[in-house]
Amino acid sequence: MKKAIVLVTIVAFMASCSISKEVAQQRKTIDGTWTLENVGYEGSDGSFKAQLFNDAQAFCFEGSTWFFRNNNSTGTYTIPTTNSACSGGIRNIRWSVSESNMGNDRLMFKFIDEKKNDLYGGTGYGLDIVSLSPTQMTLKSNATVNGESIDVIYEFNKQ
Repeated sequence: MKKAIVLVTIVAFMASCSISKEVAQQRKTIDGTWTLENVGYEGSDGSFKAQLFNDAQAFCFEGSTWFFRNNNSTGTYTIPTTNSACSGGIRNIRWSVSESNMGNDRLMFKFIDEKKNDLYGGTGYGLDIVSLSPTQMTLKSNATVNGESIDVIYEFNKQ
């Protein structure tokens, strides 16, 4: 009887830690190398100067390479060094897909160091998954500019 209770407890624990089939499929699709082709805005007219992820100006991210490793939830993004106005280089990240009952699932990430330790007290970023296919991914985040809400759109192509 004790063995049965232990077995049921282990199975229940494992089930509570598992991810849905949808999230598992999204993670599998995201796995690999992507190029961030375009950063755009919707929800307001005009041009914007935006610093993304507390890191660099939005235009610095165009042409950046993002690598997602599904098996250990780590990855990188690399800002090109071709523009002297941008602080180019590699940033290490830990990422996940968060399931949402309210609409789009979210790609979440936070910065880590080379030894995979969290940086910045675990502060992270969440982007809505607007569309995802084996070759293209569109993500969206919300920002407030002068009290007005706008959406930042990130358009990726898989390499």
